[in-house]
Amino acid sequence: MEEENPSKAKHITTTATKPHSRFINNLINLDTTWSLHIHQICQPIPRSLLKFLEISGDGRFWFPIPIALFISLSSKSDHLRSLLIGLLIGSLLDLLFVGLIKFTIKRPRPVYNKGMHLTVAVDHWSFPSGHSSRVCFIASFLYLSLDSMVASWLQLGLNENEWIDSKGNMVNYFVYLVCLWSMLTSMSRVLLGRHFVFDVIAGACLGVFNAHLVYRFLKF
Repeated sequence: MEEENPSKAKHITTTATKPHSRFINNLINLDTTWSLHIHQICQPIPRSLLKFLEISGDGRFWFPIPIALFISLSSKSDHLRSLLIGLLIGSLLDLLFVGLIKFTIKRPRPVYNKGMHLTVAVDHWSFPSGHSSRVCFIASFLYLSLDSMVASWLQLGLNENEWIDSKGNMVNYFVYLVCLWSMLTSMSRVLLGRHFVFDVIAGACLGVFNAHLVYRFLKF
């Protein structure tokens, strides 16, 4: 029996995988090119504004908020307690999902990323955007939990303020502002040069998925 030439077999395998590799490389090149283009044309935007959005979406900033609210207000509202527990669990899941994917993919950040202080080693990697995942989780979870937020509003007696309506419309306006904030913060990741466009899109999708996971399966 004639032995198969190893080099020939290797050539066949390589040829068979080329279309897939070429497609991925084309996507990466497109993502890299457009991300740099967007970063450059948006340079006139004040960097201080983009940095403010970056800080506002930092995980070190968001973890203490629900913990502080849980300690101070959870005893006054069952709905608020469940809401805050959901936010905490979702935030932990977000860290887990983003960390695992970043460690697996290991896509380097843009070379023009300047002045970024890395918290942990996994932050060296770009895909997906942790900020986008986090802020989109928060916005999506609050949107899904509108009824619970209104109920918490009423239980805390905030509707008794003459400047606040009794129908909970202020809660709707607040959630819409959070959604706007999540979009602007996600966009700022590309404008600052922290991430590529696909990193942000993937992070946003992951955040929305995480919000539905927590809301639907954990019943908050």
